[in-house]
Amino acid sequence: MAATPPVPYGPVPSQRQLKWHQLETYGFIHFSINTFTDKEWGYGDESPTLFDPTEFDADQIVRAAKEGGLRGLVLTCKHHDGFCLWPSKYTEHSVKSSPWKNGHGDMVREFSDACRRQELKFGVYLSPWDRNHPDYGKPEYLTYYRNQLRELLTEYGPLFEVWFDGANGGDGYYGGAREKRTIDASTYYDWENTWAIVRELQPDACMFSDVGPDMRWCGNESGFAGETCWATLNTEEMWPGHADQNYLNEGDRRGKLWLPAEVDVSTRPGWFYHAHEDAEVKSVAKLTQIYFESVGRGANLILNIPPDRRGLVHENDVASLSGWNQLLQTTFATDLAHKGATATASNTRGDDNSFGPAKAIDAHTDTYWASDDNELTPELILDFKNPVSFNVVRLREYLPLGQRVDAFALDSWDGAQWQELATATSIGSTRLLQTETIMTSRVRLRITKSRACAAISEMALFLMPEIPTSQPA
Repeated sequence: MAATPPVPYGPVPSQRQLKWHQLETYGFIHFSINTFTDKEWGYGDESPTLFDPTEFDADQIVRAAKEGGLRGLVLTCKHHDGFCLWPSKYTEHSVKSSPWKNGHGDMVREFSDACRRQELKFGVYLSPWDRNHPDYGKPEYLTYYRNQLRELLTEYGPLFEVWFDGANGGDGYYGGAREKRTIDASTYYDWENTWAIVRELQPDACMFSDVGPDMRWCGNESGFAGETCWATLNTEEMWPGHADQNYLNEGDRRGKLWLPAEVDVSTRPGWFYHAHEDAEVKSVAKLTQIYFESVGRGANLILNIPPDRRGLVHENDVASLSGWNQLLQTTFATDLAHKGATATASNTRGDDNSFGPAKAIDAHTDTYWASDDNELTPELILDFKNPVSFNVVRLREYLPLGQRVDAFALDSWDGAQWQELATATSIGSTRLLQTETIMTSRVRLRITKSRACAAISEMALFLMPEIPTSQPA
């Protein structure tokens, strides 16, 4: 008799969130008036005539992202300075007042079209704070903001992500007032109804902010999720721009919402291009560390690539991105477990092969090994006919059933007994563990603590080559 599937534990991801988890890595594009003023945050009084990229090529930028292994791009359509990269009907403070293409250009269109041509997903960032607009801080501004949001949601095709920044309120130009304006960030943007516009017009798009509603900030811009990083969270007394950063970084095992972390970091010290940072592009080694500490901890990685004043990705960034992707492609090309292991387990759900240990190494993430409901600390063993060498282990839980495992350990067989390699806590969508290079004929996964029976969709072993050290730091 066939065994029944496990009952989901706790919050589970929506279909849009499941699709988002599968992306793992995608890019951020910070390119605007700040690129030409050498600033990170514009004041709002910058003249649109400054915006004049000399060789702008959206296809070159998208190609650099794709060659870096990124699966989508989110464009900063409007940053805090209020300058718009599209000819919005609601302001003159945009590309239509710039010399670029004699005021007839639409950079959002060029990026969205280039992404479609090269089969990358496209998303938008629209800063809630606007240091240029005269009505910021007043109720009228919310109408303006939502009108611009509707433009982006309806004129540029399907979007995979809409990014809401938490920075809001402070000094600015504000139509010439040149003053400081403060808001009540918990109520001013009426977030529930603002988010509802996205749900109506782009129902498949995931929304980012400190508190979701689809994914959360990781709590830092340094490129790492918590060593323990739960995909669940509680958001009471929190709103965009107001959340405990450590709490965001680790998540909450008892969280009532599925709200996984997104790690945002730039290839350079700054988010916008600055020529003096050309020698400070993150190396292949650093980007790899970031990957293991973001994607490898169950988060997604949004990696910023700032185009230069030409409107191109600088050669140093292109080189690092390409080298990083080549290393990852080489590393994950061969799953040693799928290729040559036999899997056995201390327990299989209902002794039903449809939940058997072989499902963890079949290279299909929609199948999984599961134990009986009363078996909360089962073991999975991989046996190899010939010894294999590996230094990376990848585990995945079957996310439609929730995050079930609290802690686990990995062991290797030394010919006489088991030797513990590593221990860790959360698994979730992906857990990557790096070890010393081990040669062995047996590897064991021990679930040491769980809230519900295990549902492991993947246990994979890889051998990562030595990381090049000849790149910039």
